[in-house]
Amino acid sequence: LKQVFNKDKTFRPKRKFEPGTQRFELHKRAQASLNSGVDLKAAVQLPSGEDQNDWVAVHVVDFFNRINLIYGTICEFCTERTCPVMSGGPKYEYRWQDDMKYKKPTALPAPQYMNLLMDWIEVQINNEDIFPTSVGKCEEEIL
Repeated sequence: LKQVFNKDKTFRPKRKFEPGTQRFELHKRAQASLNSGVDLKAAVQLPSGEDQNDWVAVHVVDFFNRINLIYGTICEFCTERTCPVMSGGPKYEYRWQDDMKYKKPTALPAPQYMNLLMDWIEVQINNEDIFPTSVGKCEEEIL
């Protein structure tokens, strides 16, 4: 069980919203709507009076957490030997480029590609300039 929660492994703990914050309340609303059996269009509709950027941020983080859990359940079966290419079927191959270590699109084994992707997404989600945690920060910067 220790290996599952090892920070150096692919599985990452869920990103949480601070209780008492506006995003925490939006997260609870999003969870309630997704678990209520309503159609997806209604589940992601912006609640009246809420900020669209905050609502989108909540769904991005929830989506990341869900993908992370799904990938965590299959990563032990996809090794560099069994998954030597990151592909979307026989017609599509994904290549990694980050303009730092990988300056050109580079073919990588699926586990390495996924680790780089999940790390990159986590950096984006934790970037205060992209996903500010302070309520109203986006609006203040626009004004």
